[in-house]
Amino acid sequence: MLEFNFHPFPIIETDRLILRRVTNNDVNEIFELRSNPETMKFIPRPLAKSNEDVLELIAQIEDKIVTNTGINWAITLKDSPKLLGIIGFYRTQHENYRSEIGYILNPKFHGLGIISEAVNRLITYGFNDLKLHSIEAIIDPENFASEKVLQKCGFVKEAHLKECVFYEGKFLDSVIYSLLNK
Repeated sequence: MLEFNFHPFPIIETDRLILRRVTNNDVNEIFELRSNPETMKFIPRPLAKSNEDVLELIAQIEDKIVTNTGINWAITLKDSPKLLGIIGFYRTQHENYRSEIGYILNPKFHGLGIISEAVNRLITYGFNDLKLHSIEAIIDPENFASEKVLQKCGFVKEAHLKECVFYEGKFLDSVIYSLLNK
């Protein structure tokens, strides 16, 4: 069975990015992301209403790292420690060697290939370091930008689930993309 160990915390570099641990110092940047209806449009989670909401989220992220059940990174540019987004492995099916990748990015940085660069690096980390067999991404079928990123990174559409998520009084579709470790 798959087991993770995130101690010491893995800081990951790409050509332009440093993926580092999320801390309470990131509260303002995360609030900006999680309170923005545009950024959260395709993420069925309540909008952050206060810094307390965000500190709770940061505590949840930290708890998953400490318990080795999941991991998120702050996405930053090499020349600045400021958080631009968050990326990580969520719901892991340890018995199936499969984990879900998810990400969110400040809209000011959309279209620059930042998420593709981070996803590609985490694919390598997921397969080589975490020993995953497959990585999935679950997206809203209307989230064409995310779909494009996933296709660019080699993911293939595995399923379109009809009205499988009940959120705020509505049933929403989900599309599952996946990538196998070849």
